[in-house]
Amino acid sequence: MAAQRPSGLMLYARLLREARPHWPLIAILLFVGFLSTPIALLTPLPLKLAIDSVLGSAPLPAALQILPAFVPDSPAGVLILAAIAVVAVALADHLQRLVQAVLAAYTGEKLVLDFRAKLFRHVQRLSLAYHDIKGTSEATYRIHWDAASIQWVAVYGVTPFISAAMTLIGMFYVTAALDWHLALVALGVAPLVLLVTSLSRRRLRTHYTSTKELESRAVATIQEALASLRVVKAFGQEDREQARFVNSSGQSMRARISLAFAENTFELITGMIFAVGTAAVLYLGIRHVQAGILSLGELVLVMTYLSRLYGPFQEITKSVNLLQAAIASAERAFALLDEPPDVVEKKNAYKLPRAKGHISFQEVSFVYPGETQFALNGVSFDLEPGYRLAITGATGAGKSTLVSLLMRLYDPASGNIILDGVDLRDYKLADVRNQFSIALQEPILFSTSIAENIAYARPQAGLEEIVAVAKAANAHEFITALPDGYRTLVGERGMRLSGGERQRIALARAFLKDAPILLLDEPTSAIDIKTEAAIMDAMERLMNGRTTLMITHRLSTVSGFEKHLRMERGQSGVTA
Repeated sequence: MAAQRPSGLMLYARLLREARPHWPLIAILLFVGFLSTPIALLTPLPLKLAIDSVLGSAPLPAALQILPAFVPDSPAGVLILAAIAVVAVALADHLQRLVQAVLAAYTGEKLVLDFRAKLFRHVQRLSLAYHDIKGTSEATYRIHWDAASIQWVAVYGVTPFISAAMTLIGMFYVTAALDWHLALVALGVAPLVLLVTSLSRRRLRTHYTSTKELESRAVATIQEALASLRVVKAFGQEDREQARFVNSSGQSMRARISLAFAENTFELITGMIFAVGTAAVLYLGIRHVQAGILSLGELVLVMTYLSRLYGPFQEITKSVNLLQAAIASAERAFALLDEPPDVVEKKNAYKLPRAKGHISFQEVSFVYPGETQFALNGVSFDLEPGYRLAITGATGAGKSTLVSLLMRLYDPASGNIILDGVDLRDYKLADVRNQFSIALQEPILFSTSIAENIAYARPQAGLEEIVAVAKAANAHEFITALPDGYRTLVGERGMRLSGGERQRIALARAFLKDAPILLLDEPTSAIDIKTEAAIMDAMERLMNGRTTLMITHRLSTVSGFEKHLRMERGQSGVTA
């Protein structure tokens, strides 16, 4: 049975709970927003004053009788007063908007940063199987774009909604004080607007959800093509990838056009409802002026308040579009946050400062999510501290899966993996992974300098330590020959360096980590014979005194190993 889709109210509540640490900032933002209500009420007063007391002969309101005598007695004085009031109210209005905009930007960015950080941390804890199935572009889109939903709801949704509601109440009160008949006519459109808003809300959310899914697919197409650019060029498939991109982006474009039509149709309907309300108030207001119920200035005041009265209404209805987009994003972001990690740390897990390196697999079986065939089936072996184990077998025999289980990237379906007499699942997760140094068939480097890549194992390491381990890995000579030496940028995934150079940097990183267990996955498979000799010499030093597991197809590289594990279709056989 498919999981029930969360309601908009549930998502609003959850977003606001995420914003709880920033409630003091949001409260200040609300206070600044409330200042817009008295400013809005003051805005049309100078115009009424000019019409009734300068063009007409009405006396000044009682609240202004405290002014010097020459002002109420002189039309010119009243006109100057009205002009000064226009400037003062405008200044107050723009200052309030400035403070609100800056505070909203600061609060919103803080909320988004915290939410993105939470999502990013969670994504890193999810299993490799999740990322293999979903792809990294989907998580990237949700972290970068969908996380912004918290800003749109807490800062640009709820806060303006409350401010608009306060302004609406104030405008209605003043309008009703002037002419309650006009106030009731003006508010007569409210039920119709609310009905239209309710009907359009669900439709807009569905549109936004489908649009975001199509956009994330378009991003995935770009990321996949650029990540595989060497293969694309080698097979001359640039036009094919261009067609894929145009197709996926075209679907996203059509969804956006459909969404724009739905949004603006909604605004068209609500705009016409407000226009009918304004026309009705104008007609009735002119009749009241003709009947002497209202003065001309009071009618202008009412019509100005009416535009301000409908302003908050329009602000609220427009925010429906914004909030539905935010809710669609929030639903996707929380779906990512709710993905359970496959590997969970036990409560009161044991600390493991530094392992001795005694490893034991006891009838370990494992099957990947969504698969039916076992990747490992009843694998058992025992490796004493400091011993070396060679792991061989055909592709798909389960060699890399075995190493992944040892690092607790996955947990076995059955059986136990014992490290120094304790099941791996009973240790703290970070402590387990801190016991391993790794060197992979395809070394993974980051697009920073050589020194930073080596120091990734221990970021606080000094340059002297970095140079020392580079020498141990036979990397110092080629590094110093580069124009920028250890400051040389390696490019994306280290592609500015050769395969042998990348491998030696990876070995230097392993030296620097100085972990008790060493995992080597075909570290010399793509290296020429001369480079292989240098790497094997470095690996021999690196393996000294460490428990070592090495995946290889070349038996010549494991001649000094104490044990040999032969993998075949997920099963194993151990020989000394």
